[in-house]
Order: sequence, then structure tokens, then C-alpha cells
Amino acid sequence: MEKETGRGPGEAEQGNALMLLTIVSPQFPFSGRVPLVPPILEYLAALTGRDAPDVDVTLIDANQQDISPADIASNLVALSVMTATAPWVYAFADECRREGKQVILGGIHVSALPEEAACHADAVVIGEAESVWRDVLDDARRGVLKKFYRGERLPLEGLPKPVDGKLKGNYHFRAFFTMRGCPYRCTFCSVRRFFGDTIRYRPISEVAEEIEACAGKVWFNGDDNIWGGDLNRSIELFQELSSGSRKHWYGFGDLRAIQDAAGERMLKAARDSGLFSVWVGWENDEAQLSTFKAGGKQGKDRISAVRKMQDAGIDVVLFVVLGGRQDTLDGFKRTLELSERLKVGIHPVLLTPLPGTELFEEYQEFLLPGMGWECFTGVRAVFEHPDPAMSARNREEQYHRLNQELFRLDRVLRRISHIPRSGFPMTHFLSLMMQLPMKKALGKAYQDWRSNNSLS
Repeated sequence: MEKETGRGPGEAEQGNALMLLTIVSPQFPFSGRVPLVPPILEYLAALTGRDAPDVDVTLIDANQQDISPADIASNLVALSVMTATAPWVYAFADECRREGKQVILGGIHVSALPEEAACHADAVVIGEAESVWRDVLDDARRGVLKKFYRGERLPLEGLPKPVDGKLKGNYHFRAFFTMRGCPYRCTFCSVRRFFGDTIRYRPISEVAEEIEACAGKVWFNGDDNIWGGDLNRSIELFQELSSGSRKHWYGFGDLRAIQDAAGERMLKAARDSGLFSVWVGWENDEAQLSTFKAGGKQGKDRISAVRKMQDAGIDVVLFVVLGGRQDTLDGFKRTLELSERLKVGIHPVLLTPLPGTELFEEYQEFLLPGMGWECFTGVRAVFEHPDPAMSARNREEQYHRLNQELFRLDRVLRRISHIPRSGFPMTHFLSLMMQLPMKKALGKAYQDWRSNNSLS
């Protein structure tokens, strides 16, 4: 009869050496980001602790500290890849492998292009990691990693809490998620294809407990849509968060939910829970809404939805996509006018067809030659336009000039002054604290662009 060892699932067989795992968040090619703890780091560390508690984990954010493969003591390295970080990841992974380390790649980009990623890794995790991470670690320990691991979309109950205290860096916020999946079909977004078109929810009690235990004074809700799907569930979640002490948070939302019969009740519950800012997508006209199939998230009266959020004391920031093949230069001017008219912050991005989206399939034949994945950041023009006035250089110049206008200090302060007193003082203060670093980063990006284009 086989003797019991007392080991739990994922624990090492007797005599195996301790396995060391380093999880790296890649260096992003554009520095204009809020200093947010990369959520994949702390969550994947927690998943490792659950599935293989004997593995010693080190976390590194390459945006916060200089790192080379030679500095890594572990025999196993894992990286999560976005499109814009893929070149950095591939070069880093290649060097790690030359030094004899096993490399695992995962994330949205490699899930969209697994064969590309497999050229730079010992294993590629396609999709969500929860169902396969234990197998990946066990195979790595035995030196028999498979080329691909395909994760399933599992229910989201009983997930481990993020691991805290292992990261070095100057961070302001920590990110949390409460659901996965999106029913909308926007052609420029990969969320639905990656996480599915059916929303899966985490238990409200588990979300509230995790945020209370792990969040700082200000935290970020990383859901694709903080009140998408079931509005009654959203209200219940916000009411539960209201009883906690972590009172200041922000996230991404849609405009359609606000227009529902329960919209104002939901807004009140969200504001009571500490929501101070919502970032929402906004297309400039009906043609864009139709082209990108984005109307589902907008609703019939989106201006009214913006006003309702503002009246509730919530700062509103609009994501506006510019520079598509059907757009004109006038779109940049109308974006500035929109900010002034609605008294909202705007974060413009140049349309970027990302792998894994319908837009990428549509625009692939128009992609400019020589544009590596590091250019797919939303601040570069990466495809041809049929209008000569919308050349790549002109689009980029108009984009940078628009940002300089949007983030002029007098405009920033004027927008903040229009936030209702119901949000005072924290909404006003936190809005300013989020916009000032962005103003600085975008100013530097503009100067870099001018230098690269030989403009004085």
C-alpha cells in the first residue's frame, strides 16, 4: 500500500530541489501611465502560492527597476504580454533562455498570436491561467513543459487574494477585479474574445473582503465595465463596499447602464462606496458608433448619462478614439470642443488595431511597414489612411497638439472647478492628482515626438 506523505496538491516530491519562480511585468514603451501595481504580478504570485506552495516567488516590475536576465536567480521566469510590450518581452525571454532559464509567456497578446510567442518561450499559456497554472508549474519542475497550455473559463469563486509586500517601486494604486467577460461587440476591443461574451461574477463577499484587506487609500477597479451586466448585482456590490473603509476608487464604465430605470439608484450606491472617477468610451459621431459596433455601451442619451454622473459628484473622463480610416482632421478639433462643452476630461487615443480584435483583421492589409508591436500604444499612427491630409505624421502631430490643449493647466483646473460640491473635496483633489502626472508624461511624449521628427 502506498504510504501517505501529507503533501497537498502541487507540493514537491521528496528530494526535489526548491523551485524558484520570477514573475516579471514588462517594460512599457510609453511612460504616460498612472503608477499602478501591475495586477498580474500579485495575483499570479497568489495563484502560485495556492497551487505550488513550495515555490519561492520573486516579483519584478521592469517599469520600476532596471532588470536584466543575468540578475534573475530563478530557473523559471513568467511574463504576461500586452501587444506594446511584446518586443521587450521577446528580447528579454530570448536572453533568459540563452542563460538556461525556462520561460513561460501568457496574456492577451500571446493568446492572440501563440505561434509567434512560442518562438521565444518554453511554454505559452493561452487564455486564463487558473485551470492550467498547477500543471504548468508541475511540468516545469520536471523539465517537461508543453508548448501550449489552453486555459478554460472557470467560475470565479474562491480565488486567492493578491500577494502583497513583494514589489519594489513608487506605486499609488492597487488594482482589483470583480467580473470577467463582456457582451458588447466593439470591433477594437479584445475583452470579449479573451474572457468570453458571458459575464462571470466573483462573489460579492469575496470581493469586499479582498478590497478591505488589500487595497490602499485609493484603488482601481480593473473590470472592463464596473456596472456592466446585472445592475442589481452592481448595486449590491457597491452597498457592500460602502460598509468598508476603502472609500476612494475609480474604474471603467459604460453609459448605457446610467440610462436604465435603476441607473440613478446605482450611481448613488457607487458614489456612497467611494467611486470618484469613471472613464468611459465615447465615439465622436454616429458613423463611428456604427463602424466600430460600439453603440451598445453608449445608449440613446449619452450626454444625459454624463450629466447624471457629474451631478452625483463623480468625475468623468472620456476615452475618444481618433484617426480611423473613416475619420477626418476635424475629429481632433471636435474632441477639444467636446471637453469644453461637457466640462469633462478626455483621454484621446489614436485608433490601434490590436491582434485578437475584429479591427485587426479588417485593418491588417493597411498596416504600415516597419511598425513593430512597440508602436501599438495608442499614441502612434500604425496604418495607412486614404486621405493624404491624414498621413501618419499629421495624425500624430494633431494627437499631440490636442493633448497639449486638453492638459493645459487652466483647462484642468477649470474642469475640476465644475465638479459639483457633492464630490468635494476628495473627487476634486484626486482628479487633480491623476491629471498632473498625465500632463507631465504627455508633455514629455510630445517633446520626444518633436525631436524624432526634427521639429524645433
